[in-house]
Amino acid sequence: MAFLFLNFLNGLPTLTKNLNGQKLNFLYIHSSTLFTMTIKRRNFLKTAGGFAAGIAFTPYACSNSGSTETSNQMTKTFGLQLYTLRDDFPRDPKGVLAKVASYGYKQIEGYEADRGLFWGMTNKEFKAYMDELDMKLVSSHCDIDNDFERKAAEAAEIGMEYLICPWRMQKSLDDYYAVAEDFNAKGEICKQNGIKFAYHNHAYTFTEMDGKMPHDLLMDNTDPSLVEHEMDIYWVVTAGQDPIEWIKKYPNRFTLSHIKDRMKGTDEAEATCTLGTGLIDFPSIVKAGRANGMKHFIVEQEHYEGTTPLQSAEDNAAYMSTLNI
Repeated sequence: MAFLFLNFLNGLPTLTKNLNGQKLNFLYIHSSTLFTMTIKRRNFLKTAGGFAAGIAFTPYACSNSGSTETSNQMTKTFGLQLYTLRDDFPRDPKGVLAKVASYGYKQIEGYEADRGLFWGMTNKEFKAYMDELDMKLVSSHCDIDNDFERKAAEAAEIGMEYLICPWRMQKSLDDYYAVAEDFNAKGEICKQNGIKFAYHNHAYTFTEMDGKMPHDLLMDNTDPSLVEHEMDIYWVVTAGQDPIEWIKKYPNRFTLSHIKDRMKGTDEAEATCTLGTGLIDFPSIVKAGRANGMKHFIVEQEHYEGTTPLQSAEDNAAYMSTLNI
């Protein structure tokens, strides 16, 4: 996800435009301002290592009716990343949370913006309202570079499990080594407060850089007792990688996930869609995740072709209730 105050990102871009054209546009959000830049397609493919190559035809990304695993009982353990509702939530946090609860969600993952982690409420006020709705704030994406110790203490005070770094795109492998060191330090702060620290991926850590995969570097150089990982399945697939292979490669490291589907028939980088209408085989991936330590399955959607954010959240909850989580 890209959240609302990415001033610590140093202007690093999110891939957006069609790979078939001669140019690619890049987007990123910084202090509510949108910037664009272009590079030639051949240079992009050279530096990105064939980003998104094979998206439309890789076997792990295709729906497979023979592998569908369902449950007749309503699943109680799936959550929603509130960034899905970023157009509605800031205007009426309590009203939107009530709607989310009515859809069947039991867990919430937050994100930080100009009103803080708790959206104008204190941490205890936010928890009290979540208790009224029979939901739990499990985790939140946040700015880990500012006032992190306070955030960890406030999260622990209300029983949250995780604080999560949502983004760390770097220019070199040396930069990723420094990121790993910082993640260990942030994990130690969380551990001292009785909660956990995790990193949420995008496609760039699953795109080869100088002969290495940045996400391997992050795995190899972070302490498993201090740093866990939230696999954004959509971005792993968009990078042309197999989520199941990565889950099995690093058992018990990907303890959270973003359940986010990808449109069929497009090579756009930004192409999320309502769960079950896209090309990702979630029953197989969820099954592998459960067998390898994945505990949290959190819905996220960022584009809403033919629907609305709230309608997509409701439809996605209905889909999640069919998964055997």
